[in-house]
Amino acid sequence: MKLITSLTSPYGRKVSIVLAEKRIECQVTIASPWEEGTIVTEYNPLGKVPVLILDDGKPIYDSRVIVDYLDQVSPVGRLIPSDHRQAIRAMRWEALADGIIDAAAIVVQERKRPPRQQSADWIARQQGKIERGLKQLSADLGERKWCMGDNYCLADIAVGCLLGYLEFRFPSHAWATDYPNLAALYARLNERTAFQETRPVEPVTA
Repeated sequence: MKLITSLTSPYGRKVSIVLAEKRIECQVTIASPWEEGTIVTEYNPLGKVPVLILDDGKPIYDSRVIVDYLDQVSPVGRLIPSDHRQAIRAMRWEALADGIIDAAAIVVQERKRPPRQQSADWIARQQGKIERGLKQLSADLGERKWCMGDNYCLADIAVGCLLGYLEFRFPSHAWATDYPNLAALYARLNERTAFQETRPVEPVTA
């Protein structure tokens, strides 16, 4: 298998963490979907990362589909509960975390536009999604060690990738102060090798 991802994608990071936690060997190709002539569009018509290329050459996307596939393909360290109700709970966490990332990524891209072309209303709408989403995540987590209770799973990985993205792209955001239970979860996640080795970094340009 081969994973096409970028150094800054939180969705790609989620897949990389799942690969590491499940000890699945996979070749990794770094590619930016924003570069002209990128190979990403050869495998995903939407031009998004990550993309997982199977041994038969067929691509799988998006990140939620990929992690579900990886969890099924290897029995090591199951990350999605086998019970259907519990699996839906875990995927609900993932959907909310990914949705907050979607909103944050829109803000990042909007702020790259010339100031006169930026929409303050559009940015405010996305920021509202981020704040409501974080509030809900904190309420759902409560005083538990992990998102689903006593066991580390995909829900924790998804939330950790979200918080890492906010730390990376919005370093002045006060989420850690506003939601200390999310900060405590994030600290526990950062003790794991898979999180330490997949921190987002800006690519080096020549």
